[in-house]
Amino acid sequence: MPLYHKLGNFPQKRHTQFEKPDGGFYYEQLFGTEGFHGHSSLSYHVHRPTQVKEILNSYSVEPKIAIGKNIKSLLFKGFELKPENDFLDSRKAMLVNKDCIIGLAAPKESLRNYFYKNADADEMLFIHRGKGKLRTMLGNIPFEYGDYLIIPRGIIYQIDFETEDNRLFYVESYSPFYTPKRYKNQSGQHLEHSPFCERDFILPSELETHDEKGDFLIKIKKEGMIHEVVYATHPFDVVGWDGYNFPYGFSIHNFEPITGRVHQPPPVHQTFETATFVVCSFCPRLYDYHPKAIPAPYNHSNIDSDEVLYYVDGDFMSRNNIEQGHITLHPKGIPHGPAPGAMERSIGHKETQELAVMVDTFRPLMVTEEAMGLDDGQYYKSWTE
Repeated sequence: MPLYHKLGNFPQKRHTQFEKPDGGFYYEQLFGTEGFHGHSSLSYHVHRPTQVKEILNSYSVEPKIAIGKNIKSLLFKGFELKPENDFLDSRKAMLVNKDCIIGLAAPKESLRNYFYKNADADEMLFIHRGKGKLRTMLGNIPFEYGDYLIIPRGIIYQIDFETEDNRLFYVESYSPFYTPKRYKNQSGQHLEHSPFCERDFILPSELETHDEKGDFLIKIKKEGMIHEVVYATHPFDVVGWDGYNFPYGFSIHNFEPITGRVHQPPPVHQTFETATFVVCSFCPRLYDYHPKAIPAPYNHSNIDSDEVLYYVDGDFMSRNNIEQGHITLHPKGIPHGPAPGAMERSIGHKETQELAVMVDTFRPLMVTEEAMGLDDGQYYKSWTE
């Protein structure tokens, strides 16, 4: 997201001496993407951010694949996922390919016993249930129901929950998250027809600066492994930073739907994009207002993508027997559309209160064993009359 932000104190000129009040120097770190070409920030640390004391255990968290080449439409009952205390243990991969991991999490406790860093992927956490604070090396972000949290790869973070009943839908992406190009001008500012703008982003604040030495456990995810690394100083020791690469939040409730006289295609709901998939937000909105309009979506074929829908809240007009926390997968290769009777009963309706998140991937998705444990077993037959 090409938006400049800053917190704390830093020198006026990059790569110059920044002296501590009591003597010595702060340590500068470039936090960038795509080598030295992508978005970056410069942070200034009380201690050198390179002090590794020990590497303890390393263990695999690679998803176990149940269906490698899938043609079946599937429905997973996400709220049947059993909650777990630990934040990382609670994260379960549902659908994966070479570009992303799509999963669910139901953590009961805050992440405080260690720090976490995803060295491979940017993370998108969607908060379905729960409230709290994302705590990061570049500042803190409060969150609540309906918030997206975008966490660039390499960010060290912890997460505090004020609640025990927490439900997250998440995506790990091996390419960065951006807002859609068509909603921005050439310098990156959101245009007047964009369904959201810079005012809607929740930027980091409340910069924590810890001047502490000791043993600080950081769990680093890299190449399907978790590496337990002990740092010599507290990772939240930044006194100031500025730049364009940082975590931020965005509430789905601040997405302003685009409507028309006839049914609008899914791209009008697009919220984020990467090089390999898009994310859309389906929000409460007025229906189409042509006198002969059919509010229900038309049947369509996923010629080039797999479609994943995560159902959050409201009236899911196009489907039958859909509940909160359900995930549907519509794979490329076969058409899909509204359930039998949904088209007819949508006629004459003026608005919908549905809330859902959609992820369309450009490569086929594999289905994990964890996902099949939540499969309803019948969804692919739900279009037969």
